[in-house]
Amino acid sequence: MPSANYRSLLRTPGAAAFFLPASLGRVGVAMTSLSIVWLVHSHTGTFSAAGLVTGAFAVSEALGAPQQARLADRFGQTRILPPTLLAHAVAVALLLSLVVADADDTFLIVGGGLVGGSVPQLGAMSAARWAALLRPDRAAELPTAFALESISNAGAFLVGPTLVSALAAAGHAVAGLVLAASLSVFGGLFLATRRDTAPATSIGDAEHARRRGQLLCAPVLLLMGLNLAIGIFFGAMQVSVTGFAVECGAPGAAGPIFAASSFSGLLAGWLYGLRRWRATPPVQLVAATSVLSLGTMLLFTVGSPFGLALVVILTGAAIPPLLVLFPVFTEATVDHAVLTQAFAWLGAAGAAGSAAAAALSGWAIDTFGPQGGFAVTATAAAAMTLQSAAGLRVLRTSHGRWGRRGAETH
Repeated sequence: MPSANYRSLLRTPGAAAFFLPASLGRVGVAMTSLSIVWLVHSHTGTFSAAGLVTGAFAVSEALGAPQQARLADRFGQTRILPPTLLAHAVAVALLLSLVVADADDTFLIVGGGLVGGSVPQLGAMSAARWAALLRPDRAAELPTAFALESISNAGAFLVGPTLVSALAAAGHAVAGLVLAASLSVFGGLFLATRRDTAPATSIGDAEHARRRGQLLCAPVLLLMGLNLAIGIFFGAMQVSVTGFAVECGAPGAAGPIFAASSFSGLLAGWLYGLRRWRATPPVQLVAATSVLSLGTMLLFTVGSPFGLALVVILTGAAIPPLLVLFPVFTEATVDHAVLTQAFAWLGAAGAAGSAAAAALSGWAIDTFGPQGGFAVTATAAAAMTLQSAAGLRVLRTSHGRWGRRGAETH
């Protein structure tokens, strides 16, 4: 079979009809956390309150995402999305009302938690649809499909925060959260109308519970550990780059540095998904984590924002293969009846790592300077390399199942 490309994938009947709405909704999801920061700060005048509300949002999303995905696997995406989106819209409206009414911080924290718990898991649902659409006849194209998902996610987190920051800078913090919720809800509603590509849900409660037991298998636990580490990497990198720019007397340089990393990741992800690689996915994983680990070592040598930008271009390019390989291994390991849950659990692990890293790297920077934050980043990258190398046999076994499952239906 010739190497798949993005155009041929999107020409697959039904593919563009679910991928594009999910991508639109992802932009809204990517805007939500930062829009809450700007909204709460604009009305309270303090970042401490904004941090508490955003923290409640992050924790609630990490806890709620797997439960939402479990319901989607059991009852179907098209049945679960409408009430989820309604709950999200109501939660956003409640938080806006509380902020405008100058409510106590405790109520704002509760409001932020409700918004986080109801965030639609469009990324996990879109990835599950690709697996349902391409299995079993076009399974070899799944890595390209997951690369497309990675590009969509990276683009969302590049465009979304930029829109929020622009609106907030213009004095429209409320509009930022309203726009975020609107994109999430409308993207999710359009996705819910696409019943033709939704994964099947034909098993009973007992059988579904039995298959959920696969989520505790060694490959999934290893992938959760890797996602926890990459979440720590992202969280620590954000705080450390900002701290380095401030120490250099150029706080405005943080934005261009993040943009350089994002564009590097977008380009690398696009190129990675265009070709069929000779190396097996387990070997690719070890290679990508090793490059990332070596790149983080260079962070300790930089002496200027320009030098830091060059390093984050390298580390940014090493990330997309990981974000493609994680769902590849997950799809190869987990029964499709619980696949959305598996994707959501990996996302929750990454979110938990990012939240923990923000606090840990902040303490490290205050204590040891930006080098302390870089140490957290490098440790996370090294942990990914060690985990991928130690779990090479487990991942090879998982990858072996991938080929054998090509003849199965789901």
